[in-house]
Amino acid sequence: MAELPSVLNPLRWNLKRLLWVLLSGGLVWFLFFDTYSVLSRIQYAQERKALELEIERLSQQLGELEDQINRLESDPALLERIAREEYGMKKPGEVIYRTEETNTSSENKPSDGARNP
Repeated sequence: MAELPSVLNPLRWNLKRLLWVLLSGGLVWFLFFDTYSVLSRIQYAQERKALELEIERLSQQLGELEDQINRLESDPALLERIAREEYGMKKPGEVIYRTEETNTSSENKPSDGARNP
């Protein structure tokens, strides 16, 4: 029977080659297939960056809302204006007349050819 070439017969491999194959296989496993692979770490880093940006945006929004709360608590005229404009509130005995704003765009203006003499 003919002997198998040494590349196909793992019993004939020398220790250095066997170690190289095992280390290469382990490296490939950890780079691509493991739970903590390089690809998953890159994805986690991108998600973390996006979440940090979201946290920064939300903290700025929180600061703006806190400023608005402080203004509303300290300025009764502003509170009254918002209550009147946004919620239609009125003082006792007061009558509110609502009017529609006129649109001054070119759609409502007659063209030069449509004028009456």
